[in-house]
Amino acid sequence: MKPIALSPVLLVAMCVLSACGAPDGEAPDTASRAESGTTASGGIEIVDPVAASAPVSRSALETLPATEAERPVSCSTEIGAKAAERLAKTCRNVSPATHPPCNVANSCALMSDEIARSCALFDEKDTPIADCQPHPKSAQAAAAVVRLYYSAINAHDYGTAWSQWGEDGPPNQSLPQFSAGFAETKSTRVTIGELPEGDAGAGSVFQSVPVTIDAVLKTGEHQRFMGSYTLRRVNDVDGATPPQRRWHIESAKLAPVK
Repeated sequence: MKPIALSPVLLVAMCVLSACGAPDGEAPDTASRAESGTTASGGIEIVDPVAASAPVSRSALETLPATEAERPVSCSTEIGAKAAERLAKTCRNVSPATHPPCNVANSCALMSDEIARSCALFDEKDTPIADCQPHPKSAQAAAAVVRLYYSAINAHDYGTAWSQWGEDGPPNQSLPQFSAGFAETKSTRVTIGELPEGDAGAGSVFQSVPVTIDAVLKTGEHQRFMGSYTLRRVNDVDGATPPQRRWHIESAKLAPVK
């Protein structure tokens, strides 16, 4: 099967095929990937759909369809006032920031990101915090990053989504490029599959997160992708910064399926 070539913006954003522009620069090792039936760009590798059709669990996180508003959807609008206030309270309980973004007017994703950031600041010597669940170093915490990523996308909070790739965002993707990729996307849903064991090496820990992505365009068209995200965090080595010790998206390998 011929490799499927999609623009880097679309691969990161899961947006409509004809609406996305590619950023400057080419992905490395294009020829060798083409020979093996894969195409890589912007940190995401598109593969033969058959090769990516691993079994996926039925449990899913379905987030609120994004509205037409340009500003992020508030958490109280997304999940209701009471649930949003509970999340904000958890955020305030764990955040060491003087003025944390723990406000129901912010997106749920932004508050969840602050909770994850704050919980990752505590090491094994600190007293465990009840609200820091799952454990910041666990595979479940890595999967939570992927859920948070799509929650942010659906809330139009593209800054929070972009930052799940690390402090510099996705490879070769500025925030404006990333945000522009969602012009024709109405909503997305991510289903997380069974998590395999993580892999440690060279001072880092890597965790694969199998996913199925269902996207709905503003035209009503549905698009479906299967594959996995690879999450990475630095394994508490000397000199590692708090952001490096958090799980972040390292790369993704996705394939369109019917």
